[in-house]
Amino acid sequence: MEVVYLIGSLVSSTLTSAVLSLRLVLRCLASCLCRPPGGDFEAAKGDDAPLLRLYQGHVKHVRRSPHHHAFEYPVRYALVNLERPCSSTASPLPSSLFPPSFFAGHLSADNARAVTDTNGPVLLLTIPPSVGYEQNPLSIYYCYDVVSRADSKHEAGAGDDGESMASTRPCLRKCIAEVTNTPWGERASFVFDPRSDLVAKPLHVSPFMDMLGNWKIHAGEPGDKLFVGISVQHPEMGSYFTATLSAKEVSSSRPSPALFFWLMPQKVALWIYWQAVKLWWKNVSFIQHPRYSNPAYREDALSRDRELRCPLTKGGGGPRDDDRRSDSAAAEGGGGMARWCVWRDAEWPWS
Repeated sequence: MEVVYLIGSLVSSTLTSAVLSLRLVLRCLASCLCRPPGGDFEAAKGDDAPLLRLYQGHVKHVRRSPHHHAFEYPVRYALVNLERPCSSTASPLPSSLFPPSFFAGHLSADNARAVTDTNGPVLLLTIPPSVGYEQNPLSIYYCYDVVSRADSKHEAGAGDDGESMASTRPCLRKCIAEVTNTPWGERASFVFDPRSDLVAKPLHVSPFMDMLGNWKIHAGEPGDKLFVGISVQHPEMGSYFTATLSAKEVSSSRPSPALFFWLMPQKVALWIYWQAVKLWWKNVSFIQHPRYSNPAYREDALSRDRELRCPLTKGGGGPRDDDRRSDSAAAEGGGGMARWCVWRDAEWPWS
């Protein structure tokens, strides 16, 4: 059934993308004739921090067991400041890049702050949809606290008190990972410590991996460069898989961000499917989705995660509400408490 679903999606997405690509070319030509280059993007910038920053880099996967398999492919990401895009009906971001439906399927800045117990800006790292298709294996919300510079130095200093209180800076405190699998149309979102965290695997992301591993995840603060690293810690195979994203910020003076991301989601999908074929050709065991053998796999993941956060805690059953949400525990030093984690269906096509 999943194969039929996949084939049907590929056919419909190909036709849709072809038609919308032609429409995009015509719109860009009209835009170049009617306004100065970069007009749309310049309007998407704020006075202090840009609403939209563009990154270009590579994703690298290395599998060490049971067969060695490594590959690397180019990617382009957008880093979106979620404050203003979601604060008004008329988003300052270009609609050709972020259609109105995009933010409806993702957390708002207020949602992210409530989940992570932070009070500052929220940035979303994601691959924008392109010509009718969205493919985001991993999106990350960077959640900041606004702290005074005096507090960050652990002392007030000898200067003027009023000036010291007014001097603040954002400090990255927590991140939210939004992981979407292919082709099962599921999404798991969970909080993690960007410095380094160990998370019980919550989602079946590949038919060539079981659910026994834990994810060791690290996300550096985005600047001129950004880095995200995930390694799988397996009870039998050890650290047998590593995925990394390395990227650099590129110039924002581009005629159209929509052209910058043209067919990027489609390319990511093709790379995923092509590498799956290669793994199958290497006789790596195919593993069915755990819902067929263990319908309670989500509750099991929460139980294993609680044990990771507090080894002395014994699992006492999983959550029972409809969206299988754990208790919120985003505060610093929350060992022993349940990690905030939510599963839901991803919108077509696996956005």
